[in-house]
Amino acid sequence: MVQLNVLSGRQAGRQLVVRRFPFRVGRSAENELALDDDGVWDRHLTLGLERGKGFTIAAVSNALASVNGELQQTAVLRNGDVVTLGSVKLQFWLAAARQRSWRAGEIWVWLLVAAVTASQFVLIYWLLAME
Repeated sequence: MVQLNVLSGRQAGRQLVVRRFPFRVGRSAENELALDDDGVWDRHLTLGLERGKGFTIAAVSNALASVNGELQQTAVLRNGDVVTLGSVKLQFWLAAARQRSWRAGEIWVWLLVAAVTASQFVLIYWLLAME
């Protein structure tokens, strides 16, 4: 659903796929993403999904967070936004969609097409044999 790319800090290069909201980020091990870097609070910010708005972040009171270099307490995120909390930079990205397999449905349709075609040949043979 959503992918967070850690751009800087001790976990730089890590990519997380977020499927459940709210998603908490901070220093504490109780958070979904625990970051032990300078300037990160125990519970620094929360990533949420709000109907009608989209994906949002909300920093706890007095915690500094910025989106694309602008200090924000709350913000609506867009694909590619860079969120900075303390010395860590996270990139917000929409994760690649998982494609469902339609193999069973395709097999069923092709079997149906083959059955209809075969029944047409049988019908034509039967009609020609009646003459």
